[in-house]
Amino acid sequence: MTPFVNIYRVTLTYRGSPGSAGVLALQDNSLQVERGEFAAVVGPSGCGKSTLMKLVTGLVRPDAGRIAVDGKEVAGPVKIVGMAFQNPNMLPWRTVLDNVMLPLEIVQPHRSRLRKEKKAYREKAEALLATVGLAGFGDRYPWQLSGGMQQRVSLCRALIHEPELLMLDEPFGALDAFTREELWCVLRDLWHKLGFTVILVTHDLREATFLADTVHVMSARPGRIVESRRIDLPRPRDIAVTYEPAFTGIVHDLRGKIAEVRQQA
Repeated sequence: MTPFVNIYRVTLTYRGSPGSAGVLALQDNSLQVERGEFAAVVGPSGCGKSTLMKLVTGLVRPDAGRIAVDGKEVAGPVKIVGMAFQNPNMLPWRTVLDNVMLPLEIVQPHRSRLRKEKKAYREKAEALLATVGLAGFGDRYPWQLSGGMQQRVSLCRALIHEPELLMLDEPFGALDAFTREELWCVLRDLWHKLGFTVILVTHDLREATFLADTVHVMSARPGRIVESRRIDLPRPRDIAVTYEPAFTGIVHDLRGKIAEVRQQA
């Protein structure tokens, strides 16, 4: 079966000023993600994790190799993707509801339908906010929300246009430990309910192990996948699993592998 996301032998160099050699970010890197899978990518700082995200979404083109999403080669921005980042990047002059609905003003076919079907779309956005515990907050502004609440809004905005692929770049990295774990469970429940494919880029090995079906470990720059660890913990996973020996053993193994590739840099 063809992987839903297929990164095949990709190499990318970030070009510097004229005459400079540039920075080799990824070299001969391959990664496959099945439809509906929750994949996480971990590795040392600067190894190219976020670069992978830009490649899959079509924001950057590789120097060599091939990237395909849903069987189609990526040659530009991919429309079936939703994205969320460490900074929620909400527009301060728009309400929570209007921030969530922003992709509908950009992505087809929603853009063409929005004016005629605005009531239905608003109801859909309000239902999504309720799913993440923000019922009744649609008329608030970003500055009236906590960091954790803003990140919930960011997840809703990434999912409002029903993307088949959700790309997450350190979405909970700036939050306190308790809020971060709370949002792991929010994301877990959304994924179970909606069935989209996820690629999560994170430094948090506990986060990766709790959420993912497979954790991919990258080498130091130039980045490439050096290990893919299947997480065989039963689902659905409660946060209590993070204190069990099987869970901590996986986290310990992943930490050891990253320490190993850092020494090889």
